[in-house]
Amino acid sequence: MSEQRESRGWGLETQAIRVGHDRTHEQEHGEPIFPTSSFVYGSAAEAARKFSGEEAGNVYSRFTNPTVRTFEKRLAEMEGGERCIATSSGMSAILSTVLALLQAGDEIVASRSLFGSTVSLFDKYLGKFGITTRYVELSSLEAWEAAITPETRLLFAETPSNPLSEVVDIAALADIAHRHDAWLAIDNCFLTPALQRPIDLGADLVIHSATKYLDGQGRAVGGAVVGPDKELEALFGVVRTCGPCMSPFNAWIFSKGLETLRLRMKAHCENAMAMAEWLEAHPAVKQVHYSGLSAHPQHELAARQQKAFGAVLGFEVDGGREAAWSVVDATRIMSITGNLGDVKTTITHPGTTTHGRLSDEQKASAGISEGLIRISVGLEDLEDLKADLQRGLDTLPIS
Repeated sequence: MSEQRESRGWGLETQAIRVGHDRTHEQEHGEPIFPTSSFVYGSAAEAARKFSGEEAGNVYSRFTNPTVRTFEKRLAEMEGGERCIATSSGMSAILSTVLALLQAGDEIVASRSLFGSTVSLFDKYLGKFGITTRYVELSSLEAWEAAITPETRLLFAETPSNPLSEVVDIAALADIAHRHDAWLAIDNCFLTPALQRPIDLGADLVIHSATKYLDGQGRAVGGAVVGPDKELEALFGVVRTCGPCMSPFNAWIFSKGLETLRLRMKAHCENAMAMAEWLEAHPAVKQVHYSGLSAHPQHELAARQQKAFGAVLGFEVDGGREAAWSVVDATRIMSITGNLGDVKTTITHPGTTTHGRLSDEQKASAGISEGLIRISVGLEDLEDLKADLQRGLDTLPIS
């Protein structure tokens, strides 16, 4: 039995550690890094076969590199997809997907609650080339259905959303997409395959910013798309021609990050749940946005389609930007940064960082208030994290 067929029956932890490493003649135990731009052939005829695709093999590291291939095989297996294409960033993964599958005149229907750069990509850049996007409330299946036209080719959603932890029924949304002959792409970087597998629920494509939890330690930038071989072959053509490729060194980092993914996500979720419950009970906190809380409007749906609730939460305080900034600035342990998915807890004010390029109208539509703070809960001692927030919360009026 081939490793690929056998690995389909392996548990996620085994897949994360064992899939994709084809040992060289040196019989190394750990995955090697191949920091080479090109590859050498035994003859001109062999080179011709490799370049034409007649014979499988490495051609040029922009689109064929053994270290990158290890990461791609591993993540594809973990997500339950036929194939994975690695890219230079999460944003290049989204861009490459759209370039591969859509053309001028096509339409995207997307949730309003997207990462700010994704909205900018759809509106500012894709719009220039005749690809239009309309936005809907993430959790409303009726709104998705109503927004679709005969020109709609792609439905795009982050679930849970950034930073309000909104959730959509992936299986139901997939049914809607396929009934209208459209693809469904799910950005899964908040949960990873350790907590959610959108392809199992009917999604066509899964998109990752590998920069987040797939690495887990803030060391490298990268992206990935997982899905059917046919669509991924078109996407491979974009990466090969346009060049938004992942470097071998970054691919090695992400492969090693996958090995501890399940353990890290379990610990992240435990800390985040405890933090959300503490904030929910805090008198200076107006509202907590975390799908693990029973008060969250999509809590039951999240519990049904996810293994746990992730590590990103938002909470609102009275007093707008000034109050939110005072809480952020009072921290001494948490890193004030727009990134997330790190063993180090990060904190940011979305309205002026991750979603700062949105218009006031777009922010209001996406629920990004001036008093909103986002935390990506890391793996530090929970009591230390609470004390770190308490300093800032002590300066606020009691709600």
